[in-house]
Amino acid sequence: MRVMGLDPGLRALGWGVVDVSGSRLSHVANGICRTKTGALGARLVSLFDELSEVWERFQPDMAAVEQTFVNKDGAATLKLGQARGIAMLVPARAGIVVGEYAPNAVKKAVVGVGHADKRQIEHMVRLQLPGVDIAGPDAADALAVAICHAHISQTRARVAV
Repeated sequence: MRVMGLDPGLRALGWGVVDVSGSRLSHVANGICRTKTGALGARLVSLFDELSEVWERFQPDMAAVEQTFVNKDGAATLKLGQARGIAMLVPARAGIVVGEYAPNAVKKAVVGVGHADKRQIEHMVRLQLPGVDIAGPDAADALAVAICHAHISQTRARVAV
């Protein structure tokens, strides 16, 4: 099973792909889709095109995205929500149901505590995916989302049996 994790962002949308075989995880790829400044519509198209290309290249079986948290800047939250929509649209167009996880749930699944910082997340991703070369903090977060989804999906499958 191949899982793609997505960490939405308008400037930098992190993505990470892992293969799952039983309880074993292996790193496939990770990266960041970046946009420049400019009109919002053009930036969203750029994210869509880049992520669609990544999706086609790696053909994941499952996808998961980090949920948006609401901050004090309503306009920034809305823009992040639009980037999150792109992150959900690409897998949905491929017929994949997208898992959604709160940031604290991802941190708890990967680090063991719900309020871990970025350094702790990256450290634990490196431990779980030995030899991984992480493209940046957004890619590390995306790999953490993929790891979280893999663990939770396996748990749900065992409970359903």
